[in-house]
Amino acid sequence: MDIAAFLLATAVAHIGFAIMVAGHARFTGEEAGNWPYITLALGLAGIAGYLFYEDSA
Repeated sequence: MDIAAFLLATAVAHIGFAIMVAGHARFTGEEAGNWPYITLALGLAGIAGYLFYEDSA
């Protein structure tokens, strides 16, 4: 696979994931916090963190 195509596909996927996290937060009334930005940087790990992270406060 061409490296440019791989990087483009990865960037598009991470942008889509971040939009999904932000949309889910808005739809459920939860605070998205920094999770969309983390998802942009880390992809699926950011989604998992958003969905499974429980604030202890």
